[in-house]
Amino acid sequence: MNVEPLLDALGLQEDAARTLADDLRTQIDELHGRLREAETHLEHLAITRKTVTALADRIPAQADSPDLPEHPDYPRILAVFNEATGPLRARDVCEALDHELLPKNIEGTRAKLKRLIKLGILTEADVGSFTRK
Repeated sequence: MNVEPLLDALGLQEDAARTLADDLRTQIDELHGRLREAETHLEHLAITRKTVTALADRIPAQADSPDLPEHPDYPRILAVFNEATGPLRARDVCEALDHELLPKNIEGTRAKLKRLIKLGILTEADVGSFTRK
């Protein structure tokens, strides 16, 4: 009986099994690397959560701002005052809002500024000169 063909077939199967084992080892190494990256990311997130939680206790509580009227200009007016370095007149606010500098627009803006004073958000530094409280 000639065992040579049997040994050749066995050799082919051994080569295939060895290749499969090598491929699986490579995949395992890649998965170990990805697992390490994921665990490191989780550690960083846990540290960040701990830091943010610790800092949250140090942030002063802000009083709720009063409800603004429904008109879309009010948040924009507040944004103008947040960027301002000093008091503003109704005309300045009108310009910042890109409204045409017509008397009706300036007076409408002045009325909105007066309403924000009543809400306690703005104050009138001088007559016609408004600033954030």
